[in-house]
Amino acid sequence: MRQDQITAALRVVKREIRQWEEPVLGVVSRESHRDPFRILIACLLSLRTKDKTTGEASGRLFALAYQPASMLALPLQKIEQAIYPACFYRTKAKSIHAICRRLLRDYGGAVPDSIEELVTLSGVGRKTANLVVTVAFGKPGICVDIHVHRISNRWGYVKTKTPEETEEALRQKLPKPHWITLNDLLVPYGQHLCQPVSPFCSQCKLTAYCDRTGVTRSR
Repeated sequence: MRQDQITAALRVVKREIRQWEEPVLGVVSRESHRDPFRILIACLLSLRTKDKTTGEASGRLFALAYQPASMLALPLQKIEQAIYPACFYRTKAKSIHAICRRLLRDYGGAVPDSIEELVTLSGVGRKTANLVVTVAFGKPGICVDIHVHRISNRWGYVKTKTPEETEEALRQKLPKPHWITLNDLLVPYGQHLCQPVSPFCSQCKLTAYCDRTGVTRSR
């Protein structure tokens, strides 16, 4: 995919994803009125966990508490029970307590709005940090998960081996107006159409743009 094609390609993706359900983090953002704390916790729960499970786990947890102080007051076992069966639910419960403790101790209970500060929180990597600053605060960032990494390389727009390398390459190449929305567009596209193994290339409207890098089998 050439640099001059990216805007047209993303316009097609935006149109195509309307047929599918909104990703759970978009739902949490909308229903919480872009509350940074709930977006942060929901993103933490989503790691290596399917959307349906994340949505249900987030709903149960936020019904118990949705602020750092009240969530820290919950016994660890109660958080574990609420977020099960999210992957690594015990580890995530400990991270949630640790995050709440740090927010209350160092930030007056508020979620910091910089990637550099967010990645110092327990269990928070660059993917989560970028998502929080873009979705919750509307600040420039590029949230690179497995879908963004895979599709950007499959298109031939970048040539990278890790999500970290992809983020850096996209920061150098992707026009800034697309930074915040990229993850929102490519996650549902990757979940439903541009799948890891045997993507639905016959149904894709991007054949004129896509290099199909690494695709050995498709439907």
